[in-house]
Parts: sequence; C-alpha cells; structure tokens
Amino acid sequence: MTISPATLAAFRADIADISCVDDPKTIGLKSRDYYWYSPILKDQLDGKTGQLVVQPRSEAEVIAVAAAAARHKVPLTVRGGGTGNYGQCVPMEGGVILELTKLDQIIDIQPGRVICAAGARIEKVEQAVAQTGQMLSMFPSTKRLATIGGFIAGGSGGIGSLRHGMLRDGGNIDYIRVVTVDLIPDIIELRGVDILQVQHAYGTNGIITALDYALVPATDWLHAAALFDGYDAALNFAVAAQDSGLDSYLMTVVERRFSRFYKRLADYFPADRDAVFSMVAPDSIADFVALVAAHGGRISLQKSLNDLEDANLPPGWECGWNHTTLQALKLEPARWTYLQVAYPRPFDPALVLRQMQRYGEEMLMHHEMARMDGEVQIFALPLLLWTNRARTYDIIAEMETLDGCTIFDPHVITIEDGGMKEIDQAQIDFKKRADPYGLMNPGKTRAWTADMARR
Repeated sequence: MTISPATLAAFRADIADISCVDDPKTIGLKSRDYYWYSPILKDQLDGKTGQLVVQPRSEAEVIAVAAAAARHKVPLTVRGGGTGNYGQCVPMEGGVILELTKLDQIIDIQPGRVICAAGARIEKVEQAVAQTGQMLSMFPSTKRLATIGGFIAGGSGGIGSLRHGMLRDGGNIDYIRVVTVDLIPDIIELRGVDILQVQHAYGTNGIITALDYALVPATDWLHAAALFDGYDAALNFAVAAQDSGLDSYLMTVVERRFSRFYKRLADYFPADRDAVFSMVAPDSIADFVALVAAHGGRISLQKSLNDLEDANLPPGWECGWNHTTLQALKLEPARWTYLQVAYPRPFDPALVLRQMQRYGEEMLMHHEMARMDGEVQIFALPLLLWTNRARTYDIIAEMETLDGCTIFDPHVITIEDGGMKEIDQAQIDFKKRADPYGLMNPGKTRAWTADMARR
C-alpha cells in the first residue's frame, strides 16, 4: 500500500512549513534499521520504504503532523536513530516516516531523574547528566546513535541491566508523554506501571514526545577483561560474581571463537581463551581480581574509560550485547545471524556445554548477566551460522523444547512473535485510544486487526 500523490500533497499542505524530506535516497536510508542482522528479515524488508520524511522540532509540530495523518489516513512510522534490529522503523505500507531526532531538548535534570524529549540522542543525555555527577541507569550499546525514545519504544534492556534490571522493571522509567494520532490529537501522560502500555510497543500506539529516565550516581567504572581456559569456567565465574554481590554494571561472557572478531583487542583476547568483559566498580576491583584467580582465570585488561580511549581500545559496552553480532558481521558478512535466548532459572552452565556440543561450529556462544523482576537472569545472544530459515527454526524449537530456554525471535517484525512472546491486551486497548484509525507502524502487531479501526 502507498498513499496517492494527491493525498500526500494534501498532507504536506496541512503541515505547512514543518521540515520535510522527499529525496528518494534519504527516504530509503530513513526506512531502514539494522534488520539486516537477520537474513530472514532482510529478504522480507529490503525495498520497503516510506514516501516522505517529516522532521518536527517541537511537540506542537508533532501534534500538527498527527492531526494531518489522521485527517488524510496516512500511515505513520516513528523513527529515532534507527539502531533497532527487527525492522521496527521500516514502513510496511508506505506513508510518512516521522523522524524525531530534531525533538531533542533536555528539559530538566534532578537528583535521580532526567526529563527529555524523545528524540534526544542517548549519548547527549549522558553528557548532560554527567555535569551533575550522575549517569543513566542503563543504555544500549548503540548509545552514540540511538535516541532515548527509540530505546524505550523498541528496547528491553542493555548495559546496566545487570545492576538495574530491564527497562520494564520499576523505576527505570516513571513518566512518558504521548501524542495521539487523531483528528484532534490528545496528550496523554502515563506514570508508573501505566508506561507499560507504550514501552516496547514499536511505536504502534502513540507518539512518545517526552519521558523521564532514572539516574544513578556517576561511577568511573573499570573496564576489565578476564581470560579462562574453558567456557564453563568463564560462566561459573560470572555466576559466582552475581552470587557474591560483586558491584558490576556489565558482565559479558564470550567464547574463544569470537576472538577473531575483536581485532582491536587482539593482545587481550587470544584465540586459546574464553573471555569475560566487565565494568566493575573501583571499590570492588580487588574482589573481582581475587574471584577471577579463584576460578583459574587471569586479568588481561583493566583500565578506566579515559585510559581505554587513550589506548584506542573499545569500552566494555562495545564488547557485549548485540555489539558482538555487529563485530562478527563486519568481518564475515552474510555468514552469521543470531538468536536471543533467556535461560531457565536457576542457571546451569552444564546446559550451555551440552548446547555447544550439540551445535559445534554452527553456534558461537555469548552470554549476558542481567536482572529481571529483581532476580539474576542469564541471557545469550549466540551467533548462528546462517544456512536457511528451516534450520534456524529447527534450532529455536530444539532450544525451547529440549533445553527449556525462551527464544525471543529476532527474525520477525511483530511484537508478539519477537520480544513479548504474547499479545499484550493493555497495549492494544491503549492503541484504540491513541491510534484509533490504526495508522501507526502498521504490520508490527498481530493483535490489531483492521476491524478495530475507527471508520
């Protein structure tokens, strides 16, 4: 589906002098994210584009765009920095791409909270709050490009989730401001648990224009790499670190076959050892070093962020989460894809060894320590050798049925089949209020059907 030139012209007339871009090359670029991590999504989404990019600078301009979209029944796909992996900002039915990166004001900073516009780049917010001696409770590994609203709408956790839980856990976000897509748009303010109506909704049920975000006292984390002779030893160390209450912001376990992807760390991550990359509080570094030694490992790298930058070495957050996939795809494009796995509690490292034996060279293991619902939760983002769709889903079925793992499928565009694993009725009910014509990011939720739209 595409919108006729006459309808698009009427839409543009309604939004007057709000910045628009109709250059085909720019539209093509703004119609993409990192969905190419998945060959399945690449095949499905290549060539899908919007017809116009609109770049509001204020909430008033967002309201004008929302009203015009509702009046002319123009599909509206909201976009931030475009660093998602599931095609969240790919327009499936043409229409308008609403790029919010110019809506980037930092509104207020207080002890423990920052309020900012949704299009603010996370790194910009981080730099601003650092002036007050604070830092974000968590951030994605793509913080240099990602916007804070995009992280809320498309993400679930990231660097800092080991200490502060997932985004959905209480306290990380307490306030979200939403503009509805209606003939006379409304502004809805959500607080507390009500934010879950739009968090991780892929921009399908309202335009997030502002939000608050948790801050914690700034810490000059020490970025460390520990090496172990055996992936089980590396996992056992990471689990023991959580059990002991070691104060760390990140702990990523990466097997030795990843070493070839970490070119800048060749002196610190050799091909004959498995690695744990961590960000450790200075007050806990002595305990960290002792625990590494107790598990038969050794420290190969230990530097502050400033020292890492001076040495042209990557920070810890670029050694974990989905940056591991990115590193592999840079070196061996089209060879690999990945999975997103949650392991059953309590975590058993022996299960991982059985999986490594089962899949051999077909899967390279990488695990993340995090917290969810107040408990330690072990996730994995293993590299998967790409062969075909059928083999990918055979492996997903095996890991779920044989191993009791939960796979958050990264090869689908719909919320229910990927991150949520279920239809969230609260989000659909909110969509009926905030997007009554069903114009927002069509095709990204199975729970919304055409008969629900207002006529």
